[in-house]
Amino acid sequence: MSIYTENDATGLAALVAAGDVTPDELLDAALEQATAWNPHLNAVVHMQEDVARARIRDDLPEGPFRGVPFLIKDLGCEAMDFPTSNGSKLCEGMRWNYDSTLFTRFRATGLNTFARTTSPEFGVGPVTESQVYGGPTRNPWNLEHTSGGSSGGAGAAVAAGIVPAAHGSDGGGSVRIPAASSGLVGFKPTRARLPMGPGTGEGWGGMAIDGVLTRSLRDTAALLDAVAGPESGAPYAAPAMEESYAATMAHDPGRLRIRMVTTTFTGGAVDPECVAGVEKTAKLLESLGHEVEPWAPEPELDVPAMMWAWTRIVACGTAGRVANILGDRPLDPAMVEGVTRGAIAYAKTVSGVDYLDAVGQIHAFGRRMAHVFDTCDIILSPTLRVPPCKVGYLKPDNDDWAAYRNGDDSVFAYSPFTAIFNASGQPAVSLPLHWAGDLPVGIHLAAPFGADARLMSLCGQIERAAPWAAKQMEVIRRGPPA
Repeated sequence: MSIYTENDATGLAALVAAGDVTPDELLDAALEQATAWNPHLNAVVHMQEDVARARIRDDLPEGPFRGVPFLIKDLGCEAMDFPTSNGSKLCEGMRWNYDSTLFTRFRATGLNTFARTTSPEFGVGPVTESQVYGGPTRNPWNLEHTSGGSSGGAGAAVAAGIVPAAHGSDGGGSVRIPAASSGLVGFKPTRARLPMGPGTGEGWGGMAIDGVLTRSLRDTAALLDAVAGPESGAPYAAPAMEESYAATMAHDPGRLRIRMVTTTFTGGAVDPECVAGVEKTAKLLESLGHEVEPWAPEPELDVPAMMWAWTRIVACGTAGRVANILGDRPLDPAMVEGVTRGAIAYAKTVSGVDYLDAVGQIHAFGRRMAHVFDTCDIILSPTLRVPPCKVGYLKPDNDDWAAYRNGDDSVFAYSPFTAIFNASGQPAVSLPLHWAGDLPVGIHLAAPFGADARLMSLCGQIERAAPWAAKQMEVIRRGPPA
């Protein structure tokens, strides 16, 4: 077990290649970890051990992660062998009749998927508390707190050592928020860097993208390299990278101009622990030769207008998904969360003209954010405004959609940084560089559109200077409560 939990995915794959362990032994270890942890976390669902064993018998592909256990999110990542609920009782037990391009690419690496991970209903929210799973998903660092959302089950499972890496997706921070909450690496690539088809062309007006949650940066780089790239028939593609993520991770990024943000982008106060993490990271970056300057974002960015546009787009996207699932059937309100009922009601107030205007506002915001990087290379901030909240704080039972998204105690008040870079399409990452007591505090770095290589290079430099692996292992070695 210690061999399994103390190696990242790259290390485990090397052990398999050397004949030191077998894929069956790794799957045994993953299932043992899931058995020990999942009753406390509620993170792993739709277990399909038989599928994983059959994959081993049929001989896994000779890819870079051959035999490494893996989990996919219970949202999207369509896979015929893995039932889904999309986080909702409305879809409970649903099966796909095709494999997504993303899942096909994951499978080609030799990863051995054996289950899915929990998600809030239809991926809406920075916490994972869905009635379909019978309770909230909890943080292995402190079970009273959330592991984040919407890839909250993935974050909890990786942090607890059930798997070394897991699939996630990010439409407003849903890879970076659980990474920050669970002490992991969460990298959101440039828009359209990863495939979304064949069932989807884009998500939430182009704001949503898939990704992975890992403990090590090299796992993130290698997994993104394995699945990134244009997809036939996609509406658009990200600018090509001159080098792979893995290659650029090893490079010195050169002297970068970094802007440090210690308030929200609208000037709001941030928890002192989050500020402390940013300031600590700024000192590290200065010691590495970078130019770091405090920055107060200009009002002309108009973040509130962007967030209201995001609110309209996601409400319509959620309502549309429910309508497609129901077909001609009426909606039983008890089958969906309050937030979903609120989104459906709110979407009815948004006309076609309103929706197109919201998409236009998102695109305009992306152009404004692009110009911010005319005079800098990286923006440094906290990932969240506060350390991970307690379970129940943002429970999705509020059927006032606008208040849940934009009120005083709302999603955007809790996570005011991440959605900005979904709207702009720019690459951004949360790194596990600070802890507030027993709770992780993520540090957020963002780069210009298409500059994934620059961002990954900086991350590699940071990890070499301030490695986080030993800290991550504390919760794994401690294990679940007796």
